[in-house]
Amino acid sequence: MKRPFLSLLSCTLGFLATAPHSLAIDAKGLLRVNTTIQTYSISQPWELTPPKRRRGLGAVLESGKILTTAEMAANSTYIEFESADGTHTVPATVIAIDYETNLALLGPEEGANADWILKLGTLKTNGPVGIGDEVDIWQLEDNGDAVRTVGTVRSVDLLSTFASGHYFLSYEVKASMQSATSSYTLPITLNGNLLGILTSYNSKDQISDVVAPEIVKIFLDDVKDGNYEGFPSLGIATVLTEDSNFRKWLGLKDEQGGLYVSRVLPGSGADESGLKKGDVILTVDGHPIDRRGYYKDESYGRLFWSHLVRGSRKVGERLSLVILREGKEQTLKAVLRRPPPKLIPSHMYDKAPPFLIKGGLVFQELTRSYLEAFGKEWQSRAPLNLLDALNNPEDYEEGRDRLVFLSRVIRTPATIGYDRVANLIVTEANGQKVTDMNSLVTALKDPKDGLHSIRIDDIPYVLYLDPQLSDSVDKTLLERGLPSLQRLP
Repeated sequence: MKRPFLSLLSCTLGFLATAPHSLAIDAKGLLRVNTTIQTYSISQPWELTPPKRRRGLGAVLESGKILTTAEMAANSTYIEFESADGTHTVPATVIAIDYETNLALLGPEEGANADWILKLGTLKTNGPVGIGDEVDIWQLEDNGDAVRTVGTVRSVDLLSTFASGHYFLSYEVKASMQSATSSYTLPITLNGNLLGILTSYNSKDQISDVVAPEIVKIFLDDVKDGNYEGFPSLGIATVLTEDSNFRKWLGLKDEQGGLYVSRVLPGSGADESGLKKGDVILTVDGHPIDRRGYYKDESYGRLFWSHLVRGSRKVGERLSLVILREGKEQTLKAVLRRPPPKLIPSHMYDKAPPFLIKGGLVFQELTRSYLEAFGKEWQSRAPLNLLDALNNPEDYEEGRDRLVFLSRVIRTPATIGYDRVANLIVTEANGQKVTDMNSLVTALKDPKDGLHSIRIDDIPYVLYLDPQLSDSVDKTLLERGLPSLQRLP
């Protein structure tokens, strides 16, 4: 469901120098979005990385607001709108952002002179298109000329385009695009109306990924009341039922498909509906689910079943499920809700990561972003114990809100002998269970028998710190330029 692709920023130089279907013409409803972004260091969360600049495009909607990607606005310290010819600029602000779908709605800062934006023209949103339909991809040159590239919708799939692990309906558009400035994120139109937002371009295969209009519509509808909730979730984990022996054990007939429910998140819509681990989902809202998890969509053909939840419904809407439980079919009704907070968050965009330094021991709360920092092959290169927690959170959730781990050890007089200890899960501190970073801070205020004892999940299993020595080290670290010893949620 997720194929390799490059962000537009990383592949701009891979665009073809000329393209027979690219035309320089006038266009309406386009402006540049310039952002300055700055993130926190993964390994040293008390430090900010050097700022970077991004330049992309936004689509001017009839409301006067600007639609672009979340990737353009995430972790931004400054956002600015700029006219195509560069004669007008105005500071901008984020109205709503959804990292999962990779969409953001922006507007000019309150009180700023932005009358020129509506003079650029506006774009109405469009409905879905079919496979083989031609669409227009827009870019802007330095001189302000709009470049239109004609592309063809090749396929439709559920893709994860920004926040890892979140899949939404996307078009795959075949187009030979040329090099142009402001090519980080691009509007796509059909017959002069906005179809979606291009999120990536693979210059080798000449394939673009475009957020589908159905997803754009739900996002914009949700924003209207000023209280953006986001896309819903059923709150389950599933296993495919392709294996014949597994199907026999479940009591499934040959003509039945089905998804085995391997986990139900506490507090989710599935949990409230009565769905249980071990149930087999046969249909979702009347759509039969096959043994690979697909259903037949009226417009697009075979799509993965999650689109019936995350791409077709809003928070608070009800979903009908036909399940198989102990050999008998039952019908359940689930109210869709936002996903419950995860033990291990999938991302930390626009959030400062919590941390604690004590005597040279560096503690953090585990996130997927931390694991992904181990590189392209992170799923095999990251520490096995932390990967196991990511893949099997149910084994670690009891009594925890977040998973605290010892990420590294700074060599100090208080940490002699612990130099090579790193990436180990913390279970207790001074006899108190560690449930999140706040609980660790509280526990370390009360040493036992004259020592801090910190229990971890591997050798040496317990770390000991001298309270007076560790306090002295903490003071020295601050004197030597460390900005802070802790950041709490």
